[in-house]
Amino acid sequence: MTVSAREGAPRPADPAPLGFTPGGFLLVISGPSGAGKGTLVDRLVSTRPECLFSISSTTRPQRAKEQDGVQYEFVTRQEFERRRSAGFFLEWAEVHGQLYGTPVRFVDDEVKRGRVVVLDVDVQGGASVRRARPDAVSVFIYPPSIDALRQRLLHRATDSAEVVERRLKDAPGELSQYREYDYLVMNDDLEQAARRLTNIVDAERARVRRLAEKS
Repeated sequence: MTVSAREGAPRPADPAPLGFTPGGFLLVISGPSGAGKGTLVDRLVSTRPECLFSISSTTRPQRAKEQDGVQYEFVTRQEFERRRSAGFFLEWAEVHGQLYGTPVRFVDDEVKRGRVVVLDVDVQGGASVRRARPDAVSVFIYPPSIDALRQRLLHRATDSAEVVERRLKDAPGELSQYREYDYLVMNDDLEQAARRLTNIVDAERARVRRLAEKS
């Protein structure tokens, strides 16, 4: 029997793409109060245009240096509960007696546009987001010590002594949750920690499964 030269030949490869566009994803930044999450998130968002901060809603009182709609959207408990019942939140949690929630529509719309949507949430909120969005990238910000947490909280001067002590009491249990995260960033030096966080974003944006081919 005569076998054609083409029979059994390898199939021609698909044309190589001319380039790639990184896809968006949800980046969850967690850690105990005073670990430096907010400072690192501010650094990341201000230096990387593809990163966008997701503003959460909360019932806690507005602090002196905060602006409504910038750090948080401050709402009444009644309004928060109305939104929660309407399915407005991707996740919500009650922390130290106050309610916090992440708006689901904003997150999903911006990720589809290719943005890195950054959430600054407590450990409880981080667990809720990971359950709701298993594909989210999670980073735990770890302080150098409990004493460093205490000094940062006192220096911040935004909470009463009672609240500070309650946050410090909760810290050991929160720190033990780092094993549940994809990455850990030790915040013992701000500049180094900021670089580590940026490197994580770059690595995740280069994942093949997130790349869209340019034709």
